[in-house]
Amino acid sequence: MSHSAQGEAPPHAHGSLAKLTLGAIGVVYGDIGTSPLYAMRESLHAAAHDGLTRDDVLGVISLLVWTLTLIVSLKYVLLIMRADNNGEGGTLSLIALVQRALTRRPAWLIGIGAVGISLFFGDSIITPAMSVLSAVEGSVLLAPGLHGFVEPITLVIIIALFAMQSRGTEAVSVLFGPIMVVWFLVMAVLGLIHISDDPTIFAALNPIHALGFLLNNGFASFIVLGSVFLAVTGGEALYTDMGHFGRRPIRIAWTALVFPALTLSYLGQGAMVLANPEKASNPFFFLAPDWALLPLVLLATAATVIASQAVISGAFSVAKQAVQMGLLPRMEIRHTSETQYGQIYMPRINSILAVGVVTLVLAFGSSSNLASAYGIAVTGDMVITSILAVFLLNQAWKWPLILTLAVMVPLIVLESLFLAANLTKVIDGGYIPIIFAAFLCVVMWTWVKGSAHVKRKSRDSSITLDSLMRMLEKSTPVEVAGTAVFLTADPEITPPALLHNLKHNRVLHKQNFIVTVTVEPVPEVPESDRLQIERLNDRFVKMNLTFGYMDDQNVPKALALARKQGEKFDIMTTSFFLNHRSFRSAPNEGLPRWQEKLFISMARGATNATEFYRLPTNRVLELGQQLTI
Repeated sequence: MSHSAQGEAPPHAHGSLAKLTLGAIGVVYGDIGTSPLYAMRESLHAAAHDGLTRDDVLGVISLLVWTLTLIVSLKYVLLIMRADNNGEGGTLSLIALVQRALTRRPAWLIGIGAVGISLFFGDSIITPAMSVLSAVEGSVLLAPGLHGFVEPITLVIIIALFAMQSRGTEAVSVLFGPIMVVWFLVMAVLGLIHISDDPTIFAALNPIHALGFLLNNGFASFIVLGSVFLAVTGGEALYTDMGHFGRRPIRIAWTALVFPALTLSYLGQGAMVLANPEKASNPFFFLAPDWALLPLVLLATAATVIASQAVISGAFSVAKQAVQMGLLPRMEIRHTSETQYGQIYMPRINSILAVGVVTLVLAFGSSSNLASAYGIAVTGDMVITSILAVFLLNQAWKWPLILTLAVMVPLIVLESLFLAANLTKVIDGGYIPIIFAAFLCVVMWTWVKGSAHVKRKSRDSSITLDSLMRMLEKSTPVEVAGTAVFLTADPEITPPALLHNLKHNRVLHKQNFIVTVTVEPVPEVPESDRLQIERLNDRFVKMNLTFGYMDDQNVPKALALARKQGEKFDIMTTSFFLNHRSFRSAPNEGLPRWQEKLFISMARGATNATEFYRLPTNRVLELGQQLTI
């Protein structure tokens, strides 16, 4: 396992420690940083079933603070962030590390990965709707007459946000860090000022209040846990975005600014509610004096837009990784920055997210209503991370099983409690991320299963490359100048495009590259390991191009490396031959009817290989093949 030194940033996370830390504050902590807008409000609302008591307030604050401490500080900052895959983090990186430790790729591991990715996308749709709604609702305190305009204003902001994605976020992202620093400082100062409303709020730092609340309130406390968990939504971003900023900047930002600001905000809100229980309806915005309410609403709106942008960018990144790993069909990927690593735009994913977010805003109308749908996706993703961590600690890091279980079981139990608490909200809206994640899981399962089925069918109807070599020795076709590149998924089988070229054009190029593209379970593959060459004879060369799941699969650029190994490659005299498959449905060929139709639909909608592999369009020839599945 590749294990970075403590605090070391990955190779692509260039910049000073201060700059990286500022960037981490702007991108990594946008989601969790805006949770005080609604976490305290929803938790108090859930706790006030028989009226709000002092013990209820202390219990809720204690639960909020200790949830942040155990799940974010202990699990992610201290433990999970040590598990880097060449500097990268996230569910797919964790899966890659476990896979390497197990020396195989079991189906259950891919299944867990698919569920994790699906839950992440569920969260990506809910976060922008929830965050922006909660910020805009603060304007109602300024002018109650604006209540009817909350939805329209929210929709305008969200539509504008998705519309600007195609232009990239490099120019805007330089403002993310400074704005979020101001946000956290304002949040901390407002909380600190109101602690004097009732200084006994510091008693909430004692976990006894959290445990007492859970024990004394029975099932009612279970419902409150579902709202308390809103405080850590976005916590998984610490690990997901580790590759962009490095471990140390993310840890410094959390310890020095984010965690203290969140804690002070919750303590301040709690003290204010103890002194003025009527302010429990919207405790965050009531922290501000009247003259500061408008600036705070504007700042909160900016912070929620930043949080939404971070989630959307994360969805693009995860979707790209899923495509590279063969879990989804090829999709168009546009790079929006020449200098910023990982800044990409995926039109199809952007459209799906935009439609989903707008639909949620229209369907739920308020952040309180939407809170019921929030949390299930994140808790599920966190439980998956913890389960994978058990295998990582025991199999890869060689921790004794007893120590592994002693560390991870309490965390899994805690997160399972939160998951169970959130599942009580299924009827009120929690079904949305579940249905969405289930649909995505079916889509990925269908694509993986269908691709494997197509590969078997193609192999059955093809001839091996060795057989072709022997046939060409006996009957040599007309030779033409130049280089032909044939892309194939199976290097042992003759590419269908090569067979079609021989059959219909009856010519063979002087030089022929049989190229296979493989994606390894690592974020990036160094250029020195990109190309492996095996010369078959004076005409044919087998080449394997290896990419990481975060790499840009630029085939011509990778093939140019062949010159360093003595092979002639000139893009101006090279033709790329692609096999364009069309599928015909047939009964009892291996896939259920419904899955067959879904797979064919996905295959038709896939981005063509020319765009995906960055091939020069004026040098590509596509030869058709019909396959019965």
